[in-house]
Amino acid sequence: MKVIHYYLSPRSPWTYLGHERLLAMTKKFDAVVEPRPFGLGESIFPISGGLPLNKRAPQRQAYRLIELKRWSEFLGLPLNLNPRFFPVDDLAAAKMIAAAIKPNGNEAALKLAGALLRAVWAEERDISDPDTLIQIGDENGLDGALLYASREAATDVYDAYTQAAIDLQVFGAPWYEYRGESYWGQDRLDFLERTLAAS
Repeated sequence: MKVIHYYLSPRSPWTYLGHERLLAMTKKFDAVVEPRPFGLGESIFPISGGLPLNKRAPQRQAYRLIELKRWSEFLGLPLNLNPRFFPVDDLAAAKMIAAAIKPNGNEAALKLAGALLRAVWAEERDISDPDTLIQIGDENGLDGALLYASREAATDVYDAYTQAAIDLQVFGAPWYEYRGESYWGQDRLDFLERTLAAS
């Protein structure tokens, strides 16, 4: 079986830009995607040299906007360069994705992840707001209130994914791992596709 471990952050624009392409690619090659929401900002950045956006040098912040605009136009995906609710605390959203995996399956969790990413980057919605999170869950065929209430029970899963990311030496999102090989960023999906095609 072809299994891809997908380390994601529901507030990451790069995760947003790559999400649907990853899912389309894996369907093409009959691969399974296991979503792994993890603690990028609070756990990974401090040990990997990463910085929150507002602490990065001005030239890095400026170039980030250029690249986001380029990729958005290239992929034909709507993207607000300065969304209303960003930066945003995405811990509850990430734990909701983790909570959805076991009872609802990977595909349902991936659908929820895609909706949360769109909420931030295309729909001007606040994924730190409980009512918004519940509504997004409902919109995607899940019991939003139950899923939100279950998020803290999924902390062990979230923490396990974060530790797995640390062990894998992940330092950004999205991060894809397939058969021991890592690919960082949505701009590496072409390399992942070649590997899938050859395996």
